[in-house]
Amino acid sequence: MPTPIAVITGASRGIGRATALRLAADYEIVAIARSDDELESLAQEIEASGGVCRPRVVDVTDPGAVRAALAGIEAQVLVNNAGVGTTKPFVQLTRDEWMRMVDVNFNALFDVTQALVGPMIERRSGHIVFIGSISGRSAYPGGTCYAATKHAVMGFSESLMLELREFGVKVSIVNPGSVATHFSARSDPSWMLAAEDVANAVADVLNTPPNVLIHRVEVRTLTVPKKA
Repeated sequence: MPTPIAVITGASRGIGRATALRLAADYEIVAIARSDDELESLAQEIEASGGVCRPRVVDVTDPGAVRAALAGIEAQVLVNNAGVGTTKPFVQLTRDEWMRMVDVNFNALFDVTQALVGPMIERRSGHIVFIGSISGRSAYPGGTCYAATKHAVMGFSESLMLELREFGVKVSIVNPGSVATHFSARSDPSWMLAAEDVANAVADVLNTPPNVLIHRVEVRTLTVPKKA
């Protein structure tokens, strides 16, 4: 039996990279990101451990590039992880910053998911995982756009789950709290989740019996943030 394929967006670093490394023992990884060097480094690390990784340099906001990169790939798993975030007061937020977050965090989900969901429906098997955020159910100052995109991901994922479960296709969303990645480079990472913690949650969601669906998971650190 061939090794199942897992497509992971934003795979070059952070949660995406940790997830690719975590799943590589059980899946052939198709790693999607914009950084050629970081993708190649990921592929080498996976292959050194005996896994298979096919890097694809793609801007997920380019529909044509997404279709070309994913054509002919029959994925068992899709991890929609790619995301960007700019935190600042709304009056300081530029339209370009707004559109970049909307395009990467939400609009790209349409193209990536549509490129892979058809074969899942046809064979009545597959699992789509979204990396959301606890900001998808709560607001915070400076998050007018980022939180809004994550609220949109929550709505999309639940609606998609209700549409696809009758075809045997699972849809899940993993919502982490603060994670020590490039997103939090200006903050103290000592109390935050590690990217590997989120990757383990993804693996747990995937590792369920065929008749069981874990749709929504919230992952938080037990460590209390240090007071300023």
